[in-house]
Amino acid sequence: MLKDNLDAVEERIERAVSRCGRKRREITLVAVTKVFPATVIRDGFELGLRDFGENYVQEFQDKYQQVADLPGARFHFIGHLQSNKTKPAAQIFQVIETVDSLKIAERLNAAGKQLEVMFEVKLSEEQSKSGASPDELPALIEGVRGCSNLNVTGLMTMPPWSDDPEPSRPYFRRLKQLADQHGMSQVSMGMSHDLEVAIEEGATVIRVGTALFGKRKKP
Repeated sequence: MLKDNLDAVEERIERAVSRCGRKRREITLVAVTKVFPATVIRDGFELGLRDFGENYVQEFQDKYQQVADLPGARFHFIGHLQSNKTKPAAQIFQVIETVDSLKIAERLNAAGKQLEVMFEVKLSEEQSKSGASPDELPALIEGVRGCSNLNVTGLMTMPPWSDDPEPSRPYFRRLKQLADQHGMSQVSMGMSHDLEVAIEEGATVIRVGTALFGKRKKP
């Protein structure tokens, strides 16, 4: 089942990049494995997946020892990061996509491990969404220059949920504009339902869970 789902997602990616004149190699597929057991990560790895996304530090701490031996696997933290979770997050993830304050960045830096990080940008008015505002980005970028353990590569965002992918488009377009404005090469946006629109608007990282693994049961 996972192989069939992965093949279907890859076909969607290929069609999207073909429509907008891009290359498949420009897109990193992050398989979102939150709530699923470590065996799912290992199954995905066997099928060629190398990037995996998790939302909860504690949950992934429990799974990490079962997948830490996978050569070349990269684990992305894509949930809201609380300041008291920065140290354990730095130890088990290679990429933190949701840095939204200088405080979080400095705490990650103090953990003493080289990390790739992205700034999460809040582009919607939804109270439930986290992230820095576009106006806060210049100060964040300047502040993180002093964090020698952090390599800031790009921006990520979560648009308001909609079954229709088209309402996500302006949010994706705005994030790409901000990334270009600030000289960042990576743009993490798009999920199972709107990955095509994200790719058309310049995504370099898409975060796909349901289309690969099915609907999650709440923990």
